[in-house]
Amino acid sequence: MRKILLYPHGGSGNHGCEAIVRSTMLLLRPEKGSLVSSACGQDVRCGLDRLVRVLPERRPIRRLSPAWAAAWMRLHVLGVKDAFDRIAFGGIVKEAGDADLALCGGGDNYCYGEPVHIYLQNELLRKAGVPVVLWGCSLEREDMKGRMLEDLGAFDLIVARESLTYDALRECGLSRVVLYPDPAFALPANEVEVPEGWKEGNMAGINVSPMVIGHEARPGAVMENYSRLVEWLLENTEMNVALIPHVVWAGNDDRRPLAELHGRFRHTGRVIMIEDASCGDLKGYISRCRFLVAARTHASIAAYSTGVPALVAGYSVKARGIARDLFGTEEGHVVPVQSLDGPDELRNAFVRMMEREKEIKKTYGKVLPAYLERLRGCRKELESLVKRS
Repeated sequence: MRKILLYPHGGSGNHGCEAIVRSTMLLLRPEKGSLVSSACGQDVRCGLDRLVRVLPERRPIRRLSPAWAAAWMRLHVLGVKDAFDRIAFGGIVKEAGDADLALCGGGDNYCYGEPVHIYLQNELLRKAGVPVVLWGCSLEREDMKGRMLEDLGAFDLIVARESLTYDALRECGLSRVVLYPDPAFALPANEVEVPEGWKEGNMAGINVSPMVIGHEARPGAVMENYSRLVEWLLENTEMNVALIPHVVWAGNDDRRPLAELHGRFRHTGRVIMIEDASCGDLKGYISRCRFLVAARTHASIAAYSTGVPALVAGYSVKARGIARDLFGTEEGHVVPVQSLDGPDELRNAFVRMMEREKEIKKTYGKVLPAYLERLRGCRKELESLVKRS
């Protein structure tokens, strides 16, 4: 494969997005890659520009230029509502000119209402004649209707990252659908220098996010449950606690709720805060934990793929589907945030996971080798799509 185009990308402040780009390039091994990003500065800070060509998602339109005037006429005379967007996204089409494949980063981009700007980018790329693939996606069954279903049906291939999404897509009559693990399962864990207070082999990693807090059924339930869990760990185990952020976007920054936990338990000397780092470094920290409790999907994937027993505070199909594919069930592996009502539900689920530590690690030993081997086979699937186009 000579060149792939990856889009849309919200920026590497979400280290799950960064992990998808890095692992995709590792798995597909194209000669060149271009990343269309809405936050290029974040990607450069994480060093993605050394791996792919990083390009802005939108190009500026100079006011009163011929392009601006044409868009103004299309909008105000012909009623084309996205006239300016079509010009702003024109750079994507230009970049796709010599691409073998365009990978629309799925993740959960289709889970938060109508992604109209993604629809437009998809349309422009399809008209440009490049094969377009929805890559590593999770979707809610109830959202697959209307314009979204039309857009899904127009992909040359959809790669679902868990079976709940795969089954739902097939139920909707979509046939060009395959099932492969999230590419970030293949991301290497970097060797990292652990901070003072790290207890090798006996750390409990904790990740919490504003996203899960936003889905709680009762105000304060998530942080109450996390606080009671940390309290229990300190009082009843010899483990120290590592607070690990995985998304540091403004307005959606894991460090804010984690800082709240750190402030409450700092005096114990057993709770440490991990600073923002690349996805490979964060996976390095997670891989050296004994357990992980995670809100972010790619934090949990970092644990799963390195054999660390993980409990997910989840709110959507992605958490349930990934756990079910690995373990045969989400029971005991995912705690739905919407069901957190009492203060000790997360703690109780963690205790049950601790009791099954050996069993979970045994499952990893059986499942992960074949899981990762299957992921590596995805390259042939996409190469055959390029050859057919």
